[in-house]
Formats: sequence, C-alpha cells, structure tokens
Amino acid sequence: MKKTWWKEAVAYQVYPRSFNDSNGDGIGDINGVTEKLDYLKELGIDVIWICPMYKSPNDDNGYDISDYQEIMDELGTMEDFDRLLEEVHARGMKLIIDLVINHTSDEHPWFLESRSSLDNPKRDWYIWRDRPTNWESIFGGPAWELDEKTGQYYLHIFSKKQPDLNWENKEVREELYKMVNWWLDKGIDGFRVDAISHIKKDFSDLPIEEGKPWVPAWEKMMNVDGIQPLLAELRDETFAKYDIMTVGEANGVYAEDIDEWISEEEGKFDMVFQFEDLTLWDNDVKQGINVNDLKTVLTRWQKAVDGVGWNALFIENHDKPRVVSTWGNDGEYWRESATALACMYFFMQGTPFIYQGQEIGMTNAPFEEIHHYDDVHTHNLYFYNLAEGMEHDAIMTLLKSTSRDHSRTPMQWNAEENAGFTTGKPWLQMNPNFEWLNVESQQQDPSSVFSFYKQMISLRKNMEVLVYGSYDLAETDCEDVYAYTRTHGNEQVLVLSNLGSTACAWQEPKGAELLLANYQDRDAHQLKPYEARVYKLA
Repeated sequence: MKKTWWKEAVAYQVYPRSFNDSNGDGIGDINGVTEKLDYLKELGIDVIWICPMYKSPNDDNGYDISDYQEIMDELGTMEDFDRLLEEVHARGMKLIIDLVINHTSDEHPWFLESRSSLDNPKRDWYIWRDRPTNWESIFGGPAWELDEKTGQYYLHIFSKKQPDLNWENKEVREELYKMVNWWLDKGIDGFRVDAISHIKKDFSDLPIEEGKPWVPAWEKMMNVDGIQPLLAELRDETFAKYDIMTVGEANGVYAEDIDEWISEEEGKFDMVFQFEDLTLWDNDVKQGINVNDLKTVLTRWQKAVDGVGWNALFIENHDKPRVVSTWGNDGEYWRESATALACMYFFMQGTPFIYQGQEIGMTNAPFEEIHHYDDVHTHNLYFYNLAEGMEHDAIMTLLKSTSRDHSRTPMQWNAEENAGFTTGKPWLQMNPNFEWLNVESQQQDPSSVFSFYKQMISLRKNMEVLVYGSYDLAETDCEDVYAYTRTHGNEQVLVLSNLGSTACAWQEPKGAELLLANYQDRDAHQLKPYEARVYKLA
C-alpha cells in the first residue's frame, strides 16, 4: 500500500459561520478561524477542511455560491483567506476547501444570464425543460421551478435557489476547471467535493405514486451511469496536476463501486464520504444505534477498500445532528458515550475527520419553536409536512431529533457570555449547556472528551499499525460491543467500544498492553456501559 501524507493525517472540519467570531457581528468568520489555529495545532490536527466561504446570498449557508472567486462579505475578504492559508502552512498544517460544482446560486451571473432568455448563450449552462418530471427535491417539494419570464422549468435537486449546472455542456465544465485550478494555484491543499455524485442525471420519468405530486428520485440523480467520464475529466484537468487531497461527497456510492471512485489505479478521488451508514442515523428517530447493522456496513467498506483505496472516517458533520444525542447518550453517560463512539470509528483504516465541537462532546440543542431554526432544509421539512397534514407537535419532535442546525450551533469555547464565540448576538441560538460543556473546562481535565481525542490522535500518529494495518472484525459475546483488530506485520491492536447502556461480560486478553481507555476504574472481566479500550496484543 502506497504511503501518503493524507493517509497519515487527522482532519478537522470547520463550519466557519459557527466557529469563532472575530469582529463581534455574531457570525463566525475567516479571521476567527485564524485566531484558533493554535488550538487546532494543540489538538493534533494536520488538515483543516473549511466549509464554503465563497460569495453567497446564504440560502443554504454558503452552499449556494454566487461567485466562486470572491469571499462572502460576512466571512471576510480574500486577503483574510490568504492570511489564513499562510498561517495554516506556517504551523505545518494543510487547508482544504469545499468545492460546490453540482449547482450554483440563482444569483450567480451565469444563471442570471441563463434565465434571461431562451436564446441566451448560457441558456444551456443549466437544466431547462418545457415539461418537468415528477421528481421530489432532496430538500422537499418539487425539484423543478417554473421561470415565469421564459415559461420553462429549471432543475434544482436541493433548494430552488440552487439551480443545477448542466455538466453535459463542455463550456460549463471548462469554466469550472479554470476556477478549480485558480484555487489550486493559490496553494490550497485539496478539496472536499460537495454533492459530486449528483452531476449526472437520468431524466426518465418515475412511476406516479397515488396521491403524491412529487416522488423521491434519488436513483435518477445520484451515481447515474455515465458519471465516470465526467469525473475522470475533472480529475485529469485539475486534481491530477497537484499533490493534493480530494474527498468526494458520494451519496449513492456503495462499496462495490469503489474501484471507479477511489482505487489507486482508476479512482477519481483519494477517498469518499460514503452515505451507507448514514441511513442508520435516522433509525425511526430513536436514540441509540443497532450495533450489528453498524458493524455490517462499516466492515463491508473496510474490507472492500483495503489494499485498493482509502476510507474517509467520520461520525459527525454539518448535515447531521450531534452523534452523542443520536447514537449515544447525552444524559447520564454523556462523556462515556462521546468517547466510546470516538474510539469506535477513529482507529479504523482511513483518514479520520473530526467535526467542530465533536472533540468536546457537543450535543443537540433544546430548540422548542420553528423560529429557533435557521436551516432551509429544516424549514422546508416543517412546512412540507404541515401541508401534508402532519401535526405541529409531531413535526417539532421530528426536527428536535433530525435538524441540521443541531450541528451548527456556535462553538462552545468557554463559560462566558455566548460561550466566547462572539461579543455580539449569535446568528443562531447558543446551546445553553455551554456553561459546563466547553473547551476551556476540558483542556486541563485529563478525563475529558477533549483529552481523550488528544490521546487518540497522539496514539494514531505514533503507531503505524493504526494507519496502515488491515482491519478485521473481532467477535465478543455482547451484541452492543463493536470490536476489531488492526494488524500490520507482527504488530496487532484490539479496539473495543461498548455502544450500549448496559455492562457486558468480557475477558481481557492475556499479556495485552492497555494503550487507551475512557474509564479509570477498569474490570478485567467486564465492560461498563459505553466503555472503550484499546490494547496492544502480545
């Protein structure tokens, strides 16, 4: 297996709007990220992924881009970005940015031209039809929007303010490649490529579902046959010319597809964020996780990719609620479940990603009213279900468990006003538990979630087996325990995470050296609720 810097790295995702506000306007910004680089260095981070900071009207918090080569006014200037990049590199870290090229904002000059007339030269840069299909948008409601002026419909598989680019048009592709190379020439270290599995569409109709004007069309708009030549061209015209790291957001891509997507021979990206285990996150909107299902999915990916390509490892991001409040237990076993879940994923084969606040165990927010939420997807879901006859209280129960805003509440730095995030009014309400759950309270506590993450990162950096070793599922007699080994040459490590709230009988291996644990008082014959351990085997 080829060794590379990005395989050995630990990455950290920054949602800049919620990370740190440097100017007191209540919105996190680029200079705020720069201010916290020493914190990320202390944690042990190698690569920072920063979510979109491009010029945007913010319908979808920056994922609706109106200018790819300008910075959003609220977040700073290009000079601020250049300073951030310089400071990241000065600390020996790397910076990757979001690349959003499935769609633009409807306020992008390209789309303004495209919608201006039927015969505009950029009309075909987007997807227009006289008759729409019955597809449902990923954000709810129809995936097509009527343009009154020209009488045609344009496709938007996300918000109606995010029209999809027409990747079949060569001029569109060439213009995107110029933009990508402009950023790479600036010296950035790679991209997380947003919604890239959606760029090819199958425009055939779907069967009408009785009583439903729109039907989910995922199979028509993700990983559609014919996408690979487009991805290969993107790679060859941009990524392949630089020593960078690329991570594709790959909804609809499965383990059997990895040769074309991420193999070292044919792959178009270094790794992908796969979505197969994300279906387990919304398991009837209940707390906890079916550990057997989780083992099945993650083991399938581990074994399929081993020796072929590389995995991207994560349990949190900006599009999902907090893992300790969904898969874990944010009450009695908050610290234990936050660290057990961390241990479970972090030591698998792949590059681990940490989402901001995950390293201190941030939880879902107790938002009670719809106006507490900002997210366009959350609002669409609320009004769509209301129109379908769902009761307000039932919808709010759903949102309290699933809204993306739970992961977007401002970072909790300390117990001072607004958790040290801003001196102004935060753009999104703070989670009130910041008074006890914050960075400052955990940095000097050796038993904290933050300290556990630091220990995990240090361990991975100092043991090659935890980077390049092969993965094998290990069986225990408890269905809530996720256990696996990593093996490299003569070295073998055992990772155990009890992901349940009951204790499990277990026998400690003879001669094993304990490397890491989230309980101080340990029993050689039992794993406590949400107990995690890492052993070096004799």
